[in-house]
Amino acid sequence: MAIKKNHQEIRMAISRRYFFTMPAVLWVQAAFPQQARPFTVGVLVNGAAGAPLTERARQSLQDSFAALGYEQGRNLDLRFGYAEGKLERLPALARELAGSGVDMIFALGGPASRAAADATSTVPVIFSIVTDPVALRLVDSMRIPGRNVTGVTNLDREQAKAQMQLLKEAAPHVSRVALLSDVDIPGGDNDGHAPIDRDNLQAARGVGFTANVVKLKGPTPDLDASFASLANDGIQAIVALEVPVVLFHRARIARLATSNRMMSLFPGGTSDAAAVLTFGTTVEDTWKRMPAIADRIVKGAPPAETPVEAVTRRELVVNVKTADAIGLKLPQQIIDRADKRLD
Repeated sequence: MAIKKNHQEIRMAISRRYFFTMPAVLWVQAAFPQQARPFTVGVLVNGAAGAPLTERARQSLQDSFAALGYEQGRNLDLRFGYAEGKLERLPALARELAGSGVDMIFALGGPASRAAADATSTVPVIFSIVTDPVALRLVDSMRIPGRNVTGVTNLDREQAKAQMQLLKEAAPHVSRVALLSDVDIPGGDNDGHAPIDRDNLQAARGVGFTANVVKLKGPTPDLDASFASLANDGIQAIVALEVPVVLFHRARIARLATSNRMMSLFPGGTSDAAAVLTFGTTVEDTWKRMPAIADRIVKGAPPAETPVEAVTRRELVVNVKTADAIGLKLPQQIIDRADKRLD
């Protein structure tokens, strides 16, 4: 009889404790009974349908699933929920996906991951683009997540320090730096600083920069006013953090930095924005791993016991054209060690 029930009825019938501690074979039989319908994954996204970064994520997920034998429209159904930069929409979208009978939820970004984790304690959730899943209370530990949430992170404790050292080497004249962040990302302390803010602020000050965090408010921040204020404050460089509102508006942010003759350093995988330097782990590497984790869970690995994977490959892209536009001659040693040069 159980095999004829739909997935949601089965999940509701199993207590949370038993669901995450039962043997793997029994777990997968309960969570994913054999049915004719496709494997259904709800994908929760901070961005908008059709946006370049969103479309790259969609294609990456489809390609990675295809390599594992899951074909969209045949035995795979990817259902996207778009917040369109309005992060306050994420909890409702997450609840809608969780209640729609999906087999799994993919959450792209910290706010989306927090919303998905809050929306369900039974549907497996796989996250990406999360800097520190332990600090955001998504998992108990990287090795043993302990609940229905696991995923892949570009957590690199040395990345912020490496970025600031690179910035200092590339633009020795820079002393005043603004770190562009997002008001709505979770995990803020008494100063409103999330883990990614604190890491970068400490790293910037550690190499001698006078630095402050500038929190932008989505979905439509007043970037013109923000940059006018930065210019008045004598800011010489901006560091774009890997947070929703900054990623969503990255191209315009880079253009405003260039027009104000500010040095710009963006996170890995965002060279399309045309900042002077793009450096770090890339979100595209995290997307590619999500289907493999999903496949492991489908084949019997409980999420609570599936370790969080960490992407550590860093990519450096130098944009000589943008550097020329702000009157900066990049040191040859930086150009020589770049993975890609844009002229």
